[in-house]
Order: sequence, then C-alpha cells, then structure tokens
Amino acid sequence: MLPFQQTVYTLLRMRRLWQAVLLISVAAILYLATTSSSYPIPAAANDKVNHIIAFIELTIVTRLAWPRLSAFWYAPALLGFGLALEAVQANLPYRDFSLADVLADALGIAIGMLPWPGIRNAGEVDLRNSPDSV
Repeated sequence: MLPFQQTVYTLLRMRRLWQAVLLISVAAILYLATTSSSYPIPAAANDKVNHIIAFIELTIVTRLAWPRLSAFWYAPALLGFGLALEAVQANLPYRDFSLADVLADALGIAIGMLPWPGIRNAGEVDLRNSPDSV
C-alpha cells in the first residue's frame, strides 16, 4: 500500500479522533444555530444548503466515529438533533422554527448515509496486517 493510502486508512480508523470531531461539530452547529450575531464563517446564501452540508458532515463523522453502529440508531438521533435545534430556535426572538430546515437536515443525513469510499472499510479489522495473524 502506498504511504499516502496507508496514512488515510490509519486516519479513517482513529475512532477517538472522529468522536472528538463529532463533539466539536455538534457544539459548533449548536452555537451557529442559536447565536444572534452574523456567522463568523462563510455561509451559503440559501440557509437550506447550510443545513444539508452540516448534516452530511455530522452523518459522515458519526459513521467514522462508530462504524459498526446501525443507521437505525444514528439517523433518528441526528434528525432529532436537527428538530431540537429548530425547537430551540422557535423560542429565540431572532430565530424561527422551520420545517423546511428539518427536511434539509434529513436530506443531508440521507446523502451522508450513501456509500463513501473508505468509510465501510474503516470499520473492518484486517487481520492480514495484524501482529497476531498466523
């Protein structure tokens, strides 16, 4: 295997790293969804694109953090997070509840669940490269 490919493969298998990235992502999205100030990062003109991108990222990182976890567990949890964000926004004077945002979140989750190269193999143990292999 080429050094670059080995590095990528090793990076994809670093569960604790992806769990930390997921925690940071959830915190950042929570902040961006509830702040009254303008976004400090570049954002798409259409708010729905931001939702789709955020939930694609959350889904892929969740898959990397827990590769053996079934989509039946994480997809509803991520959608629940999106719905909870909208419920919080409904109670903020400078934000509104939007069912269209929840649908954009669901689309992002669906796209994130597509087969992405490397994610499936990252969860599998390859005994050929193990020191315990015979």
